[in-house]
Amino acid sequence: MKKRKYYAPISQKGYKKTAVKVSAVSIIGNAVLSVFKMLAGLFAHSGAMVSDAVHSASDVLSSIIVIIGVKLSAKESDKTHPYGHERFECVAAIVLAVLLLISGLFIGHTAIEKITAGNVQEIAVPGILALAAAVISIISKEAMYWYTRFYAKRLDSGALMADAWHHRSDALSSVGALIGIAGSRMGFPVLDTVASLVICVFIVKASYDIFKDAVSKMVDRSCSEELEREIMQYVSEQEDVLGVDSIHTRVFGNRIYADIEICADGVISLSQSHDIAKRVHNAVEEKFVKIKHITVCVNPACDKTSEQA
Repeated sequence: MKKRKYYAPISQKGYKKTAVKVSAVSIIGNAVLSVFKMLAGLFAHSGAMVSDAVHSASDVLSSIIVIIGVKLSAKESDKTHPYGHERFECVAAIVLAVLLLISGLFIGHTAIEKITAGNVQEIAVPGILALAAAVISIISKEAMYWYTRFYAKRLDSGALMADAWHHRSDALSSVGALIGIAGSRMGFPVLDTVASLVICVFIVKASYDIFKDAVSKMVDRSCSEELEREIMQYVSEQEDVLGVDSIHTRVFGNRIYADIEICADGVISLSQSHDIAKRVHNAVEEKFVKIKHITVCVNPACDKTSEQA
């Protein structure tokens, strides 16, 4: 089984700084790309490229939302939010999903209107500029996807991962645009409009995946069984720990809260029991960087000799 990879801890300040930097790169890249594709679509008479430009423009807004969500989620715990603000990042991801869905449905609606209008042969054939724009878009958006995805996994950021998939969906939509534009130039003008419809499907699918992941992180689900086993194994290896009775975990945004019950010698003092719990607490939070807080309860181990007596 592939061993889970843990990155070095990142402070809240470092987390926010990195996430904002990645989002800023996305904003600049998407702004330039959307203007370029819009001009290419208009001058080359390509509805697919105009639709693709709208998709890229929505990425600019999504990256701004990511920055807002990350800044809010990185705030320290306070009196009214004792468990922190990590779920604001999930809220940002949900907002992104909704915006993505709206842009996708708009593109699909426009494409269907053109197809059902009955004047397919009157659709203008896209120029070579639209074809070149599609190729440039595919390369640019795929590069932005891998760049954002790397930092999303590094920070375990749901909002950044949503933004990364936004880039990937844009790259895929550009592939659809490329096929449609090429087909239109080969004598099938309706394919340019069909490509817009295909782009709509990609966008709607991406919005669903983003929404599903964000909601999953907001409903206090437990972390993976594999990670729970790793935590239990690590705790059982700590000094004076005789066993692990139970463990409960819950995912809170991109962090984890855990409650664990361990057993120790039943005849030791309360002070010694507290010291064991404190050592386990510190060791686990240092080892597993995703765990924001773990509560350790110490139970007395069963003394079989005394039970037989």
